[in-house]
Amino acid sequence: MGTSDRHPDHDHDHGPDHAHGHAHGHADDRAHGHAHADSGDHAHGHSHAHAPLPPAGQRRVFAIGIAINAAFVALEAWAGWYSGSLALLSDAGHNLGDVLGLALAWLGAWAAQRPTSARYTWGWRRGALLAALLNAALLGVAVLAIAWEAVRRLGEPAPVDAGIVVGVAAAGIVVNGVTAWLLSRGRHADVNVRGAFLHMVADAAVSAGVVVGGLVVAATGWLRLDPAISLGIAALVGWSTVSFARQSLALSMDAVPEAIDPDAVERHLRQMPGVAGLHDLHVWPLGSSGVALSAHLEMPQGHPGDAFLADARASLERGFGIGHVTLQVETGADCPQDCARDR
Repeated sequence: MGTSDRHPDHDHDHGPDHAHGHAHGHADDRAHGHAHADSGDHAHGHSHAHAPLPPAGQRRVFAIGIAINAAFVALEAWAGWYSGSLALLSDAGHNLGDVLGLALAWLGAWAAQRPTSARYTWGWRRGALLAALLNAALLGVAVLAIAWEAVRRLGEPAPVDAGIVVGVAAAGIVVNGVTAWLLSRGRHADVNVRGAFLHMVADAAVSAGVVVGGLVVAATGWLRLDPAISLGIAALVGWSTVSFARQSLALSMDAVPEAIDPDAVERHLRQMPGVAGLHDLHVWPLGSSGVALSAHLEMPQGHPGDAFLADARASLERGFGIGHVTLQVETGADCPQDCARDR
């Protein structure tokens, strides 16, 4: 009976006269590598390695962050209403958006750990990217709301209890700083964690600005400074939101992750022993942290064997952080599929 291997950009069947050789290597209990060598006028070699999924500890960090930030939002909203400070109310609204954003990121981390199935062969990893996009959209709405109210209050300044403003905003620096510290360890490897981390850092900076503004209002009585600070909050958060949204959208469209140079990957593959040509190269994200690659290698001298494929997989993971690799080796003159040559 023939077998069929399915990959993101090509399907092919192996007939009964094909022989398969397998080599397995495990990085953890979920990672594995294997290679297929086929006989015939062309040969296909596949090497797979699965990057570890986000750890369960990541979800605990999100849960802690949600709990302490939700409690602070309630306190800050009450303090803003009681003191008459738009800056505090705006910051509370922004922090509420971040609590919801943390919840979405938590959901994304949970979805990324869902097991694969016959229908969802990659699992639910893209749930993390969808959460990141929703997070960015939520921040955008919060920015517009803050800016709208700040402009209105600039024309109609209201009395502010500066003492309450300073005290609550100072507490906000601590809360947001602690949450950012909790998220800092995973911010480089996962776009979801990075988004949540940036939110917390921005919130800490915003709270510091509110403290300074409260002190100035207390010293000078300049009431328009409070909505002016709110407008500054909107500008700062808006700038970071646009950058984060662009990155999240690019990843959701299967763009090559920013940390990887596709030309360097291509050069690396072309320089491997026996590779005469390369085409149909694709590099794309697997959710918010993993990276996959597929490529067709032209090797007219014959199939190089499992050792070559294992070495190629290991070198791509070491050099570029690409954890899931699919390489199709072609020994014949023609690609057995309808694929563009030399991208």
